[in-house]
Amino acid sequence: MVLNFAHRGSLTEGPENTLPAMKKALEHGAKAIELDVQLTKDQQLVVIHDHKLTRFNKNAKGLVKDYTLAEIKEIDVGSSFSDEFAGTTLATLDEILEVIPKEIVLNIEIKNIPVIYEGIEETLWSCLKNHQRLDNLIISSFDHVALEKMQRLEPGIPLGLLFYYRILKPWDYARQTGLEITSIHPHAGWTDKQLIDECQKLGYQVYPFTVNKMAQYHQLVELGVDGVFSNNPKIFTP
Repeated sequence: MVLNFAHRGSLTEGPENTLPAMKKALEHGAKAIELDVQLTKDQQLVVIHDHKLTRFNKNAKGLVKDYTLAEIKEIDVGSSFSDEFAGTTLATLDEILEVIPKEIVLNIEIKNIPVIYEGIEETLWSCLKNHQRLDNLIISSFDHVALEKMQRLEPGIPLGLLFYYRILKPWDYARQTGLEITSIHPHAGWTDKQLIDECQKLGYQVYPFTVNKMAQYHQLVELGVDGVFSNNPKIFTP
């Protein structure tokens, strides 16, 4: 079965990574959802992709890490999407976990590059334990050191290696890390048959990002991917 992830929720129908976007993805019957986490100034996990807030509110200057959660909650990130979502704010991971059922596969990406959040792994681990959400998920990151820390905190936790740039034999790299890798998440543009086959031989699932065009999606499925990350409801709707 191909498992497709709603990338940042249904971001074409609601402000990305917010509660409305997550609820839209659930309305489509999405079986898997991807989101990103960062830390506020007061060490609270908020769900956002960019390290800066400007794309969502031109008046919000600086980095996510420069704001407390209370300050973050004063920032409207919905109006820039549409008037319908005026007043929408960033969600905490706690809030997101309250609305996403445990049967949904959840991919949580630690956004730890280029801004390094010291202690984000421990904070995330504690949050997941509090919500009893250590199953049916993948922890992914471009920061593979963060994944190693997550494994030390929770041996056996499913880990996803993210790769943006094309590298030689990523399957060999994955094996040599010594991490208990569940899946490889390569850029869709350079995902080919060899990569898929070699990764799957080693027991890794392959989930390319970000696949929005149906032609590319069908091509990747034909090559044998286990699923994709997508902004397109036609792809992530079962």
